[in-house]
Amino acid sequence: MINYDIVIVGGGPAGLAAALSAKEHGVQSILVLERDKELGGILNQCIHNGFGLHTFQEELTGPEYAQRFIEKLKEAKIAYKLNTMVMDISSDKLVTAMNREEGILRIQAKAVILAMGCRERSRGALNIPGYRPAGVYSAGTAQRLVNMEGVLPGREVVILGSGDIGLIMARRMTLEGAKVQVVAELLPYSGGLKRNIVQCLDDFGIPLKLSHTVVDIQGKDRVQGVTIAQVDENKKPIPGTEEHYTCDTLLLSCGLIPENELSQELGVLMNPVTNGPQVDESLETSVEGVFACGNVLHVHDLVDFVSKEAQAAGKHAALYVRDGAERHSDQKIPILAENGVRYTVPCAIHPERMEETQTVRFRVGDVYKNCSIAVYLDQTCISRKKRPVAVPGEMEEVVLKKKDLQAVPGLSRITVKIEED
Repeated sequence: MINYDIVIVGGGPAGLAAALSAKEHGVQSILVLERDKELGGILNQCIHNGFGLHTFQEELTGPEYAQRFIEKLKEAKIAYKLNTMVMDISSDKLVTAMNREEGILRIQAKAVILAMGCRERSRGALNIPGYRPAGVYSAGTAQRLVNMEGVLPGREVVILGSGDIGLIMARRMTLEGAKVQVVAELLPYSGGLKRNIVQCLDDFGIPLKLSHTVVDIQGKDRVQGVTIAQVDENKKPIPGTEEHYTCDTLLLSCGLIPENELSQELGVLMNPVTNGPQVDESLETSVEGVFACGNVLHVHDLVDFVSKEAQAAGKHAALYVRDGAERHSDQKIPILAENGVRYTVPCAIHPERMEETQTVRFRVGDVYKNCSIAVYLDQTCISRKKRPVAVPGEMEEVVLKKKDLQAVPGLSRITVKIEED
């Protein structure tokens, strides 16, 4: 049995930032467990720039951003294990992991931080008809092949889904000499950042077809072509709108799913909208002493926000290790997402425990123009922030003030909603 104050599951941007923050707040005994052969997580294959503008006030590539945190981790002498898979976490925070050198590891922690990231939605989850030919890849797999393995998956490409990875891979495949025929998106709006639509599609003349999906994949041994069709308001293909594209590769960028098998086995209460844990203002889950941050909690648009959130998780985990038994139980106020707001993180707040301000992050469920983001304490509106446009591809946030919550006696709920102007 090995003992650590804090065990962090995942050595990507969330795990690294959480470890450093916990160390800065006084915890010396920290262990990071990473299943890959190197730290950095998904950032290692994201060789495009655009990272770090909020965190470092300069534009970095993914590997550069990760390396800054890896160097700080090593300078802080924080322990980590690579090629180590976490198999189970018990409610009393006993972590069972395994690797080739040490076999089965049993690690007793005082606090656990979940930072496992997310995975892509597979073809099996999309129910696309057709055979199972070679040439169908998730966009992230193609990104790893091109950027890390030096392999070009195909020469003529169709992309289904306009998430950020799909948009970035449209540009990347084009720069490597492939022909990207079209990007089809099932929804009437893109799931990616506006800047990626401009820089990755518009700048290269790649068409984006909204309200379209793939209805057939041709080819048995290798993809030979795909058929896309327009869909109606119920997302059903409209007969007579089919278009055929000859191609040898289909990339899927149809959403990301937080990696929460460990969380569910642990018994953490999950949010059905995000598929991530329900957390309070400390980013603590329903299991005491277990915290969550990064894309395992909800899918972020910018890694800078992942790092900021993870720093908060590391800080609160350190405070829990220091005086967890002394934390007094007080009122817990739910945060409700209504009128176009899909969810909030956190989804509840203990007013006595919160800091002077609390950032609440969320995504909207549709495209809203000339609207306001309103916050209500019970029936009283305390803030309205005007937005010329709010889109699902970009995270929104509001800031709650402790003094505002304490000024409402018997406060029963906080509501965040979209209001049309």
